[in-house]
Amino acid sequence: MSLLAEIHDADRSLTKRLAVSASPGLHRLLSAVEEAAEGTKLWCGTAAVMAWVGGWRGRRAAAAGMAAVTVAQLVSNGVCKQLADRPRPPKEWFPHDEVEDRPDSSSFPSGHTAAAVAFTTAVAPAWPSVGVLCAVPAAMVAIERVQSGAHYPSDVAAGTAIGLASAWLTRHAPRLILRHWL
Repeated sequence: MSLLAEIHDADRSLTKRLAVSASPGLHRLLSAVEEAAEGTKLWCGTAAVMAWVGGWRGRRAAAAGMAAVTVAQLVSNGVCKQLADRPRPPKEWFPHDEVEDRPDSSSFPSGHTAAAVAFTTAVAPAWPSVGVLCAVPAAMVAIERVQSGAHYPSDVAAGTAIGLASAWLTRHAPRLILRHWL
């Protein structure tokens, strides 16, 4: 069996296990966090609070987080989902009705995860304690995307990579541009 086939099998197996493993209470909690993150509402709200109460450091962290979310959304939803036409996991794997509410877009990559990781990773250097706090809902969003049937684990992993790269890019791009042009 090729490495790619093994990865595909592991992806499907893990998706099936996560689909049935969450207790009803955990499932409701994960769904509530994902709903808050829908359309980047959670990250925008967090940025607004940081900017309001955090002074200069809060405004800096909020701006970095929102810039990274913007890049992550452009890359994941504007580019990658248009290029990769991966179907969502089969509905029959999921014992809950939430699977009926999934989007029709490509499963690859997870844009929710990309935004969550981008925001958290960009905020952390500017305001480490808030970055740590943001990591909790970011991880919950990533888990929920598989558990709800919206994504395979590899979609979430790709979203994580996009989020990390987006945060890195928004942090380092100004210096790279200045160094190149000056």
